[in-house]
Amino acid sequence: MIKKSGLLTVGCILAFSSDANTALLKPVEEFNLIGVTLEDDNFKGSKALRMSLPSNHWQDPNKETLTDRNFMAWLPVSFHNGIIEVDLASTLATGAPDYARGFAGVSFRIQPDGSFENIYLRPTNSQSQDQVRRNHSVQYFAYPNFRFDRLRKEAPERYETYADIEPDQWIHMKIVVTGQHATLYLNNNPTPAFMVNDLKLGSSAQGGVGIWIESGTVAWFKDLKVTPVSE
Repeated sequence: MIKKSGLLTVGCILAFSSDANTALLKPVEEFNLIGVTLEDDNFKGSKALRMSLPSNHWQDPNKETLTDRNFMAWLPVSFHNGIIEVDLASTLATGAPDYARGFAGVSFRIQPDGSFENIYLRPTNSQSQDQVRRNHSVQYFAYPNFRFDRLRKEAPERYETYADIEPDQWIHMKIVVTGQHATLYLNNNPTPAFMVNDLKLGSSAQGGVGIWIESGTVAWFKDLKVTPVSE
C-alpha cells in the first residue's frame, strides 16, 4: 500500500515544494524546457498547457534512426516512489511526417546527467487497422540507453502494449512507481493497462518529473499531480 506524504499539482499554475508539507505556487515559466514550447491554452473547454516541438527538431528517417529523445518540459522535484497523474490529449501537427503517432507521455526520475524513465502513448496506433501498430499503443523507455528501438529488438512486446485510446481526446494517465516497478492505469480503469517490472535506471533512482512529446505532435496537459510516498 502506498503511503502518501505530499501532493504536487500542476494545472496552468504549478503547486509544488521540496517540502511536501508546503505548497508553493509557481508560474508555467518555471518548467525547465528542452527543445519544446510550452504555453497556456484551452483544449475542449479545459485550461491546459500546450506543448509543441518545432519542425526542425522532427526526426528525418532518411538521415537518422527513429528513436525516443528528451524533448520535454520538466520540474526539478525529487521523485522516487509514488503516483504521477495527468490528463493529456495529443494530435498530429500540421505537416507531421508519416511516422508520427501523436507521441505524448510522462518522464520521471529525471537525473542530473539527463537520464530518465518514461511511459508514453501513441494514440493513432490504437485506432489503426494494422494489428501490429495497434500493439504499439503504449511504450516504456529509459533515456538514453534503453530507447524503444533497442527494447523492441531485444525484448519484443515486453515494453509496449495495446490500449483503447484516441487522438484529440483527453486521456487520464496514472503511473504508480515503486522501486523498480511502474504500473500504468488509463482513464480511471482500476485494471492496469501496462506494467514495467524492471525500470532500467534501477530501484534507487530519483529526480524530476516531466511532460514529454516527440516528432510531429502537439499535445495538451492538465491536472498533473505528483504524490510521493513517505520513506
